[in-house]
Amino acid sequence: MPATLSAGAFIAAVLVLIPLPSHWRARNVATLSLIAWLFVVNVIYGVNTSVWNQNAEVRLIVWCDITTKIIIGANSALPACTLCICKHLELIASGRAVRLTHEDKRRRMFFELAMCFGVPMMLMALQYVVQGHRFDIVEDIGCQPATYYSIPAVFIVWFPPLLFSTITLIYASIALLHFFRQRLTFAAHLRDANSSLNTSRYLRLIAMSITEIVWGTSFTALAMYDNISPGLRPWVSWNYVHSNFSRMGQFALVEFTATYIQQLFLFYWAIPASSYIFFLFFGFGEETMKDYSRVLVWVRCRVLRRQEKHDRSPLSSLPVKYVSQPHLLNMRAETFTLVARIILLSRRFRLCMSRILGTIQHFPLTPLL
Repeated sequence: MPATLSAGAFIAAVLVLIPLPSHWRARNVATLSLIAWLFVVNVIYGVNTSVWNQNAEVRLIVWCDITTKIIIGANSALPACTLCICKHLELIASGRAVRLTHEDKRRRMFFELAMCFGVPMMLMALQYVVQGHRFDIVEDIGCQPATYYSIPAVFIVWFPPLLFSTITLIYASIALLHFFRQRLTFAAHLRDANSSLNTSRYLRLIAMSITEIVWGTSFTALAMYDNISPGLRPWVSWNYVHSNFSRMGQFALVEFTATYIQQLFLFYWAIPASSYIFFLFFGFGEETMKDYSRVLVWVRCRVLRRQEKHDRSPLSSLPVKYVSQPHLLNMRAETFTLVARIILLSRRFRLCMSRILGTIQHFPLTPLL
């Protein structure tokens, strides 16, 4: 099982990076942020399950201090990213922004950076308020955030992602409503708005956002219910909550019931599964398929040292090899120009010679005495 956990996380980290070039060209900050958070958390999960394979020893203390905060931030960052995506899609589809200017795109970039990174970092800092001790180490899972389950913890840890998820669903519903109202002219509407989106990408973004939100919200709600259903602990004072703060909890799987172990692994797979969902929506899109072709051509030419297949040129019956090197393309253009000039000069020469010969034929010759 631990090997499967590590492999699943690392594979998810790789897959989520595959659609990165197409989204980078589109300059979609929210989607790029979603990719970044999924990649980082998957790497953390993969390392944790590798290091704490069948053990719960205290090691990599600084790593645990950092990664547990990142995990807390990711819980709110992922729904915040989807919120920004659906907010932008709703704005584009509504027609309120007739044409997006450079200033509009700049404001949107700063807003999405604040939502996707600023707010999660603030919540990462606030989690210290309800952090009873440094962290917990669970066998086969690794280091996990430690939270003092109380009323402040509900508003700091679980309320923000649930709020972002609710707003995301509202924006997604309105965006879909706009799409169905003007579906016949929607492609032209996207072009008029000066957006990098097309209809296919628009629908995939909405579908991905809704799927991720439903998936993530279900786990967030389940985790909140599982932790607060036994009852919230009283918030006595700051010193009471943070007493013995330097403690690092260690838990072996034998200490848990079979049902709780299943829940642990279920929550673990939430992030890798979200990455797989993201890849399914964008790993086979038109833009990504073009990137696959470019990579294959590069590998065939640069790594395998194979030449491109020959094809017929529309200007000649001779085979022409398509190349991607600029200097070879320039040489070919210059050669083609030189050949064209030679052909043109030869035609002019033949025309002049025919005229001269015609003149000679009509000119009467005087016999020599």
